[in-house]
Amino acid sequence: MSPARKGWESGSTNQMAYTVPKLEDYSPAALDSAVHELLSALRQEADAVRSENEWKEFRDRWMARKNGILTQINDLWLKAAPGPSKREAGARVNQLKSEAEHIIDSAQQRASGSAAQMRTDLERLDITLPGIRRTLGAEHPVMKTMHEIVSVFRAMGYSVAEGPEVETDYYNFESLNFPPNHPARDTQDTIFIAGQEKKQQRDRLLLRTHTSPVQIRVMEKQPPPVRVVIPGKVHRADTADATHSPVFHQVEGLAVDTNITFSDLKGTLDHAMKSLFGSSVKTRFYPSFFPFTEPSADVQITCFKCGGKGCRLCKMSGWIELLGCGMVDPNVFGFVEHNGYDANKVSGFAFGMGVERITMLKYGIDDIQLFYQGDVRFLEQFM
Repeated sequence: MSPARKGWESGSTNQMAYTVPKLEDYSPAALDSAVHELLSALRQEADAVRSENEWKEFRDRWMARKNGILTQINDLWLKAAPGPSKREAGARVNQLKSEAEHIIDSAQQRASGSAAQMRTDLERLDITLPGIRRTLGAEHPVMKTMHEIVSVFRAMGYSVAEGPEVETDYYNFESLNFPPNHPARDTQDTIFIAGQEKKQQRDRLLLRTHTSPVQIRVMEKQPPPVRVVIPGKVHRADTADATHSPVFHQVEGLAVDTNITFSDLKGTLDHAMKSLFGSSVKTRFYPSFFPFTEPSADVQITCFKCGGKGCRLCKMSGWIELLGCGMVDPNVFGFVEHNGYDANKVSGFAFGMGVERITMLKYGIDDIQLFYQGDVRFLEQFM
């Protein structure tokens, strides 16, 4: 290690960070090394200067006429150099002083700029203003609608349940009273997992076509009474277009107890529709068919845009079809009879609705694909 480096690193403060060493070797290589060590120390001290006061101390330490480091160089390097080496030493000392002055001037500019910026920042800072918060974004419109639907039923005392998206044929079809030859089991309607041919039909895996399998799973674990609402993602082999998607969301509900009637179903859904679309909305039920409910019904509500008078949204009918429902078929209770679901003692109702359809109606969206394209311009409308 050279004497200059040793003196630079041994100091505990900036005032002792570098001391000018006496040179014993005045060869060009030794002179170049000494100059390099000095400039390295100078730059390091210059980088540490943060204010005008620090710069003044730094300048005096290096450029003071009586005892500054640059003055010491004349005495310890140039005057002490033997005659043949004075020319080499003089050239390097002159070069060193020029570079040192440039480094010290640059440090002054940085210190002055930092001080001015600090004063400006303090003048601009108003500590009475609220802090700056990062924008965290907003719920996706489909998720927002789904949470609104769930909150309506939670307010009526329903609990929330979820289940797997990859289901077995048993939970998705068989236990819900879908016979083996039902069209919904066809690959044109259902997305089956490949490589299941060797398994029994009830054990074959598929992407669930509705959230109804969770109803069976809940009844297997919990004896009656049950009141549960089931939100989630479902999959069907649909071709994507303005009104269809192979992936969409549903909210289904199930209530099972003694003496539950169709009147309870109508009252529950009428209250839910009024909570979602306004107290002036009316509901009507008309016959339909679902394998797992009997009797079954489709539910319509008066158009919340025109109040039932007829408009483009309701296709001039005054009514909008919104969901399906019905009383739980006794055959379904047969699959969970061991857990207290005796069809002679309990009854229940179930309902289900597509979240995307309701979201499209609420916000006037005419293409379901807009929900899945991730276009920020579209999504920012719902922030």
